[in-house]
Amino acid sequence: MLILASKKALLSRLALLSVLLFAASFVQAEKTYKLKLAETWGPNFPIFGDASKNMAKMAEEMSNGRLKIVIHSSNKHKAPFGVFDMVKSGQYDMGHSASYYWKGKVPATMYFTTMPFGMIAPEQYAWFYYGGGMELMDELYSQYNLMSFPGGNTANQMGGWFQKEIKSVEDLKGLKMRIPGFAGEVLAKLGAKPTNIPPGELYTALDRGTIDALEWVGPSLDLRMGFHKIAPYYYTGWHEPGAELQFLVNSNKFNSLPEDLQAILKVAMKAAAYDMYAHSMHESGENWATMSSEYPNIKVQTFPEPVMTAIRQANDELLKENAANDPFAAKVLQSQQAYMAKIRQWTLMSEKAYLDSTQ
Repeated sequence: MLILASKKALLSRLALLSVLLFAASFVQAEKTYKLKLAETWGPNFPIFGDASKNMAKMAEEMSNGRLKIVIHSSNKHKAPFGVFDMVKSGQYDMGHSASYYWKGKVPATMYFTTMPFGMIAPEQYAWFYYGGGMELMDELYSQYNLMSFPGGNTANQMGGWFQKEIKSVEDLKGLKMRIPGFAGEVLAKLGAKPTNIPPGELYTALDRGTIDALEWVGPSLDLRMGFHKIAPYYYTGWHEPGAELQFLVNSNKFNSLPEDLQAILKVAMKAAAYDMYAHSMHESGENWATMSSEYPNIKVQTFPEPVMTAIRQANDELLKENAANDPFAAKVLQSQQAYMAKIRQWTLMSEKAYLDSTQ
């Protein structure tokens, strides 16, 4: 009888332990994870800011509320160009910005936003996801305790707003222009004075003559900024054929998430990035219709051929210099150029041929 009682007690304890273990696993499964995201943009900034909000909303919904992402805009954290360092250090878990803003810290980061005369958005997405771009980006950012993911594409950007018409290469000399990334280095080589200014300060800088010209995005965002009121010349683009923003994630924080939430976060970022691309295309079409009808004095210009020739030559020279001085830059550029040489043939015989035939 004592043996039987002992067995019953043991079985009872095992049953209780099983219940406790099940309850513990259930509680763990339902645990809520909160992440903080710092974005370069101001509060309620359209399209760019919408991408962050959409990503957070999708992540929460797909996780049944287990993954919550709190967004701090630049007015909250006060460091629009400090996102890289804040996410790297763990002050923030995530960031939404643009990779080429970090070229002063890590020069090779700029290649993952866009390059002058480079790939258009569909080509670049193909390179990221199927042509080795994500692997190269991970190789670079992993050195800084960071993960980087595509964060939304603006599509081809306009070449900028200018107070005066650009008639020759001489007109670029001494030109003070807000233009970030590799394009800024190209214009500097031709005598311009590029600078980078936070989005919220652009209109004032142009209006007060702190700068003579600026590029921002295109009609999707330029109409709201009001640049057409103070700079009549609107030039077509060459510098950002497919500008991709980025979601930055602190590697330690990402690895601390359960595997299902890691997958959900990746899907939310990918979906939000593509949604921003579609949103940007839509808004550019809508806003250009408004701009062209309500502001007929806007002068849409294309840079003269001698200017474009000089820009392309300066671009090619800088690419060679960068590749010679930075093995990783050479690796990324070789990958991009080889991929573009292949995929561009298809772009020309598909999209371009179709557009040419329907004009």
